[in-house]
Amino acid sequence: MKIFNHNPKFNTRELIDKINNQNITLKYTSFIIGLFLIALAFNLFYSPHNIVTGGSSGVSIIFRELINIDPTITISVISIITLIISFLFLECRTTKRTLIGSILFPIFVEGTAVIANYIDLGNTSVLLLMIYGGVLTGIGNGLILKTGFTNGGLIVIAQIMHKYLKISLGKANLIINSTIVILGSFIFGIPNLLYAIITNIITSYFTDRILLGISDSKTFYIVTQNEEAIKEFIINNLHHSAVIINSQGGYQNKRQKTIMSVIPTKEYFIVKEVIQELDPNAFFLITDAYEVEGGT
Repeated sequence: MKIFNHNPKFNTRELIDKINNQNITLKYTSFIIGLFLIALAFNLFYSPHNIVTGGSSGVSIIFRELINIDPTITISVISIITLIISFLFLECRTTKRTLIGSILFPIFVEGTAVIANYIDLGNTSVLLLMIYGGVLTGIGNGLILKTGFTNGGLIVIAQIMHKYLKISLGKANLIINSTIVILGSFIFGIPNLLYAIITNIITSYFTDRILLGISDSKTFYIVTQNEEAIKEFIINNLHHSAVIINSQGGYQNKRQKTIMSVIPTKEYFIVKEVIQELDPNAFFLITDAYEVEGGT
């Protein structure tokens, strides 16, 4: 196995550029579809019901209510201002990933507003509409994040907070969007706040599903005194591989063996039951495995 850090010719930046340039057509297609879905969800579900879920689109709903300005104008202004801020305070590489989204997202918002005018949702409950909106937005976010681009707007502020305040990007996004959602609740009331929370939870779930996929395997980490029996069961009965890891207990500093094995989800319960039967005192941890490659 090559250790890249020991290779003087290895360039991390070049490797990242190489990865980003692979399947460039597919990335741009995914990005465009993602922008379209987010803009459609905004015009079809959030904007008509004044549901402020955060981001520049949430700010645009607030401004429409306060000063009667078209959401597309607000989103465009925010995109332009944050893009300039990105040029000033962030790396050129980061700004380039924001540029196309800052230009296209307002255009998509304006275009999907026309589409939304021809779709009659009738008397569909607001809760059901927010579920649909959360699913569409989550899928759109996931597609965009997989490309490495962003749709611009207030994500730039989060990136600046991450760079200069040394807080995680996720926490910075949470602070910004929570502030916008709370401001929206003062204007549109608590029911709309609850709808926004539900929508954001659904959005987050589907964003993760698009990014990570659906787990069809479980990873077992097993610390046991009956190592051979459990290993034999996994290898000979279930026909799955197992890795034996030398480990050391943190409390008693006792050396021990840890078995690691990836098991299909459909066999999760049988493995769990067998471990507990073979060693009632076994300590084991089970996590989702979203992607498994290599191994024999």
